[in-house]
Amino acid sequence: MRETITLRRLGPEDLDVLMAVEEGLFDNAILPDQAEAFLNDGRHEMVLAFDGGDAVGMASGQELLHPDKAPAFFINEVGVRESHQRRGIATALCNRLIEVARTRGCEGIWLATEGDNGPARSLYRAMGARETADIVVYDWDGALDR
Repeated sequence: MRETITLRRLGPEDLDVLMAVEEGLFDNAILPDQAEAFLNDGRHEMVLAFDGGDAVGMASGQELLHPDKAPAFFINEVGVRESHQRRGIATALCNRLIEVARTRGCEGIWLATEGDNGPARSLYRAMGARETADIVVYDWDGALDR
């Protein structure tokens, strides 16, 4: 019997929950010191999706402050295990982060994805996001290679 998918917004007290996530959900192995710093930074958000006791999806984001405008929110990463894709989990994760961002008073919510990532682009369009053109991304030290 398939378990119901539940979402859990992580906080500083959830380091053990994050460290227990099996490899493959994140791009790389979770680093304990980075995970702890992430969870202890009040501007960072992490939501995990669980099927029973197994983490099958994740989304993270960060509140961005500016001296000349209201805070914005950047959705940094969204991932769902291949075994659980196309079940609405990524949509639910994104919606939870968007809800959190709006509760925080963020007036702009944005993300970026690769031009050839058709599934992600379809997801964001289906969620009503506006796709922009003419944005060029630059990085230093191979930031986008990681």
